[in-house]
Amino acid sequence: MIIRRTAGYLWPYRGRIALALLQVAVLNGLELLKPWPLQLVIDTVLGGHPPAWEQLRGLAPTSLLGASAMALVLIHAVAGLIAVWNNYTTISVGQGMVNDLRSRFYDHLQRLSLSFHARAGVGDLLYRVTGDTFAIQTLAMNGLFPIISAALLLGGMLVIMVRLDPLMTLVAVGVAPLLLLSIVLVNRRLSAMATEMRERESAVFQIVQRNLSAIKLVQAFSREAIEHQAFLAGSRASLRSGLRLYTMQTAYSSATSVIIAAGTATVLWVGAHQVWSGRLSVGEMVVFISYLAALYAPINAIVQTVSMVQGARAGVVRVFSILDAEPPMVDGARDLPAPVRGAVRFRDVSFAYPDGAQALRHIDLDVAPGECIAIVGATGAGKSTLVSLIARFYDVSDGEVLVDGVDVRTLRSESLRGQISMVLQPPIVFPISIHDNIAYSRPAATRDEVVVAARIAQADAFIDRLPERYDTVVGEQGATLSEGERQRLTIARAVLRQSPILILDEPTASVDVTTEAAIMAGLERLMAGRTTFVIAHRLSTVRRASRIVVLHQGAVVEVGTLPELLARRGVFAAMYATQFAEPAPLAAEA
Repeated sequence: MIIRRTAGYLWPYRGRIALALLQVAVLNGLELLKPWPLQLVIDTVLGGHPPAWEQLRGLAPTSLLGASAMALVLIHAVAGLIAVWNNYTTISVGQGMVNDLRSRFYDHLQRLSLSFHARAGVGDLLYRVTGDTFAIQTLAMNGLFPIISAALLLGGMLVIMVRLDPLMTLVAVGVAPLLLLSIVLVNRRLSAMATEMRERESAVFQIVQRNLSAIKLVQAFSREAIEHQAFLAGSRASLRSGLRLYTMQTAYSSATSVIIAAGTATVLWVGAHQVWSGRLSVGEMVVFISYLAALYAPINAIVQTVSMVQGARAGVVRVFSILDAEPPMVDGARDLPAPVRGAVRFRDVSFAYPDGAQALRHIDLDVAPGECIAIVGATGAGKSTLVSLIARFYDVSDGEVLVDGVDVRTLRSESLRGQISMVLQPPIVFPISIHDNIAYSRPAATRDEVVVAARIAQADAFIDRLPERYDTVVGEQGATLSEGERQRLTIARAVLRQSPILILDEPTASVDVTTEAAIMAGLERLMAGRTTFVIAHRLSTVRRASRIVVLHQGAVVEVGTLPELLARRGVFAAMYATQFAEPAPLAAEA
């Protein structure tokens, strides 16, 4: 299965593979020629026997010696040049395969649902992208290809060796069953150990990624020593698994070397008796022994490659496991009809996470174009999940989410999400310039448009204080900015998008009251004429909504304006009295 799929990645490079096989054939031919100048020197120049080739019988011994020496140098020189060429060809094919697999795997990861990314470890995925995908080159070009090359060389040598002496050839290949038996005995164990080592290495990546991404928290609670010990434990476990694998590989190599040495000794014993009996010349014996060493080299290469292939196979399996077990959300085929009005409807929508946790239950909600909806509820009520369904970050378990009357599952993701601007929590910025962070939502935007968006988001004041203003590069994960500054950048990003549907996930959660008022004033201009969903925790946000949707344990329990909900003295009124920390005078007035 894995070999067949790996071969599929080889197919686009079949032309270069054919060239590499031709290079191998020439190299094998040169390898077969290497011992013959020695045989000519030993039997003809030194032993006085006439040369086997009639064309050489008229040459003086000194001329034969010079020709043999030159031929030996020429064979090795040509073989060296072709080996370099072959190495370049095979490595370029392997790197192309790695790039193809990485491209497919990375594209696949980006198209997986948020449910997958919520449970997957970033460090583990990082290792699969960078480390495990590289294993396909090892598997194909350092594994399968050397085996093919060795098999071709082995076949050519056996033909010549049988012609020289069938009995010695039979003795020489007698070790092959023992070598095959060693493969059978060790193969499964090596595969399991290689898989364990890669999983341990992936766990170390996961620890490092988790701790460095939360370094402020680690330092705030003085957890450096504890996290260091956790890292050391993971590192030691990874290194121990690697040590066990390498020890097994070395023991395996040593055992095969002993088997090969026994075969060589037996051939020497038989060959010496063949020379003593006159059935084989000394030169032919030298040629045979040279072939014997070269014969065992490809056999040994095939055997040794098995352990390396097992390690590479473990990495490739880890990549294919996600490609196979985690299908991406199937993209629709339609575009939203223009012009997009921004009407959104939830029709009996329910949603459960893959682990079975029910997040939303039978949501029915119609939102008119241009309406502003505030979504409130306790932590875990399903607020973020509800708005995530609009952009199809998740697919509903039951029911439908419609935009302008069209089921979002039938739409191309690019077409759907191109009509939605979002301000999400936590605020995410990239280690790129301020301008590029804002323009991330619309890369073709001009500098003037970026500046206008920053002003609306009340971000221009702090940007003007930066050393290079809009060209200032932000630190990793926005470390050089405050939480409020990062939030304002994400708001500017949403402003710049200018989409008919706006999703604001606690847009002013990380700013002070003064800044909040300025941001909301700017957002009101942005929200005008746009369908807006605001996940709200502040009264100022709630008051601006045309309707308030109250979620409780995944269900809509109340819908209405602020005065209407306060007058009911239900779930929202209780939340108002505690979460918003104000009395409810409007209820009496209503």
